[in-house]
Amino acid sequence: MSNIEAVVDSLENQISKVLHKLEVLKQSNAKLNKELVEAQQRLSQQEVEITTWEEKYETLKFANSILGSDESKRETKLKINALIREIDHCISQLSE
Repeated sequence: MSNIEAVVDSLENQISKVLHKLEVLKQSNAKLNKELVEAQQRLSQQEVEITTWEEKYETLKFANSILGSDESKRETKLKINALIREIDHCISQLSE
C-alpha cells in the first residue's frame, strides 16, 4: 500500500508543479501581450509622426524650390502646373 501512496504523492507533486508552471506562463503571456499592445501603439504613433514630418519636408522642399535657384525653377513650374491641373479637376467636378 505504501508504494501506491508514494506514486500518488509523486503524481500530486508533479501536478502541483505543472499547475504552478502553467500559472507562471499565463502571467508571462499576459505581460508579453501588454508589452505587444504598447509597442504597437508606439509604432502607430511613430508612423503618424513620420507622415507628419514627410509632409513638412515636402512643404519645405516646395517652399525652397520657389525661393531657390535656377535648378529648381523647372521643378517648381512642374509642381505649379500639377497644382493647377488638380484645381481645374476639382472645379470641373464641382461644376457637374
